[in-house]
Amino acid sequence: MQASFKPLALAAALACAAPCALAQSAADDEAIDLQEVRIYATSEKDIGFAPKETETAGKMPMRMVETPMSISVVTREEMESRQTGNLQEALETVAGVSPVNYGRRGFDDLFIRGFDSGESTIIDGLAQSGNSSIGLRLQSYGYERFEVLKGASSLLYGRVQPGGMVNAISKRPKRDALGEVHLEAGSFGNRVAAFDINRPLSASGKTALRINALAGNKKDPTDYVWRRDRWFAPSLSLDFGTNTDFVLFATYNSGNWIRQQGLPPEGTVLPNRNGPLRHSLFTGDPGFGSYDLAQYTLGYNLQHRFANDFTLRQNLRYEKESGTGRFISLQTLRADQRTQTRRGTHQQMDDHQIALDTSMLMPFEGAGMKHQVVAGLDMRQGTSSRAQHRCTVRPIDLYAPVYYQPYTCPDKWDSDAPTRLRTAAIYMQDQIKFGQGWTALAGLRYEKSRQRQDDHVKNTSATQHDSDVTGMAGIVYEFTPGWSVYASYSQSFLPQMGQDYHGNAFKPETGTQWEAGTKYARDGWTASAAVFDLRKRNIAAADPVNDGYKVLVGEQRARGLELEAAAELKNGLKFTGAYAYTKTEVTQSTNAREIGQPLNYTPHHALTVWSNWRLPQMPALTLGAGVRYVGKQHGNSAFYLPAYTVVDASVSYTHTNWRLTAGVKNLFNRSYYAGAVRTGVVSPGMPRNFNVTLKYFF
Repeated sequence: MQASFKPLALAAALACAAPCALAQSAADDEAIDLQEVRIYATSEKDIGFAPKETETAGKMPMRMVETPMSISVVTREEMESRQTGNLQEALETVAGVSPVNYGRRGFDDLFIRGFDSGESTIIDGLAQSGNSSIGLRLQSYGYERFEVLKGASSLLYGRVQPGGMVNAISKRPKRDALGEVHLEAGSFGNRVAAFDINRPLSASGKTALRINALAGNKKDPTDYVWRRDRWFAPSLSLDFGTNTDFVLFATYNSGNWIRQQGLPPEGTVLPNRNGPLRHSLFTGDPGFGSYDLAQYTLGYNLQHRFANDFTLRQNLRYEKESGTGRFISLQTLRADQRTQTRRGTHQQMDDHQIALDTSMLMPFEGAGMKHQVVAGLDMRQGTSSRAQHRCTVRPIDLYAPVYYQPYTCPDKWDSDAPTRLRTAAIYMQDQIKFGQGWTALAGLRYEKSRQRQDDHVKNTSATQHDSDVTGMAGIVYEFTPGWSVYASYSQSFLPQMGQDYHGNAFKPETGTQWEAGTKYARDGWTASAAVFDLRKRNIAAADPVNDGYKVLVGEQRARGLELEAAAELKNGLKFTGAYAYTKTEVTQSTNAREIGQPLNYTPHHALTVWSNWRLPQMPALTLGAGVRYVGKQHGNSAFYLPAYTVVDASVSYTHTNWRLTAGVKNLFNRSYYAGAVRTGVVSPGMPRNFNVTLKYFF
């Protein structure tokens, strides 16, 4: 593979190859009636609290007890029972996921197994454009479920961070008609109206149209903070024969919000001579402006099954996201501990990408073993631009704030260096079943990328070529039906732009993980226990000799234990629970004081439990209750975020064609801190808040 590959030309060829394969096998469609396989969505996987199957770990349906990696699934039913409004809330019941480490700044901030994983959220198996950690939030209403694959996992998905990744599975057309109207109202001005309509357009139901849309407005406990979201997602399945599933889709997602700025540690987690700061204090300025982003996507999903049970899959998505962002960040708190210096930032963002993944699923038997081989070609091409300038903003008196202060911004950008990315990869994975209850899973990926960065401020350009081979291998033994033990090793990589003082290009950031555990899935129960050792290498750290440069000497380590359990019992009780013990440390750094220190924003202990009980005497009535415990978190060398426990509760009444749910989160109004940003900013958690949801089904 040469560095000058042309992904778009190859994408066009592959896009042509798939329909050609359909035409050549049309006769097979008439003669063979195979069971339909839906693309990334089946009702069986989207209901209940205890799903037993996943697709993300192998890009094919796999029983969880046969998967030698930790993977958690949050279904649509669970999300609705907990009244989740975004990805962060949806993942609160997943062991090892810390979804609010940077507070309520308006993005999908996620830490998995101690490492920032905000750039590792993919949609329907395809990576998003640009830097997803500072892009638009996913609208959880538009997704059937979220699958969380933990640990280093580049084999099938390429450029991901080592802690883990989230695969969001979109709502897609179904054979049967469905319709719902969703109305929501709650604390802090929360107002949401949404609908989800699916209509079959042919007698078979294979041609169907589904549209889901949402409009939401919400304020925040912090003064002057608000958010508006708009979402529209049509998808159309077409009938190309019994053996073919083909879905066209598009989405529009827009967000407009003022960023929650957080508070200084002095007066929150640390003492302040002037007294504690009120949690509703806004440290920005409402007159400075807001974020205003819009995203558009267009693409298709294809599966075609051949006579030999081989299946061709092809997913293509074009994505564009653009807009502006304005926020004020906290700088130094002056000696009087009440005068807070600040800095304004104005950003111009423009990302676009085309992503194409083409693979074959090939089951066959030989030498007494059953194989399921996945082999594919994964390509991306796009541009990501983040131009910004820094603005001068007056300090604020934290105890007597005055807003709508004047500010000045320079005419020219302080930074403007768009990056163009081209990447292509080939991968192969084989699931092998042999003996009595044994399953092996192993594979390799070779990826080559080219990044070009044009710095319009410094008037310089740099081109960087990276390539890497990553893999995974695991073994599972199901020693009795529903019980298994496993062990695995996996790798990840993430190229990074930049050079050291001597002009050497930075090597990709890499991750390696060893994991072992046990799983159970039977009689309405699922459970798992896992221990892991995860290392992240080639971390860019400050050059101790040459100011303004970085060197790749950093290494970080995370080890831990994760327990998860879920059940759907015959007495109407459903529950899910998770516990995680995570120990992190810096093992290499140019700053000797950091070595041996824990990583920021990862608690040693975290526990969540949520349960729903449909009363046997009153089956229309369902009670819900849950507990979230997060242990003490290392903020930085100066402070810790204290541990906290919050309680949530709900009650739901279901009629023939409607359901009414009333819920309260943080029932006892516990004051806590949900995260931190850098050294000088902490974010208060949500106080007690109520929500009422009415769903009408038709």
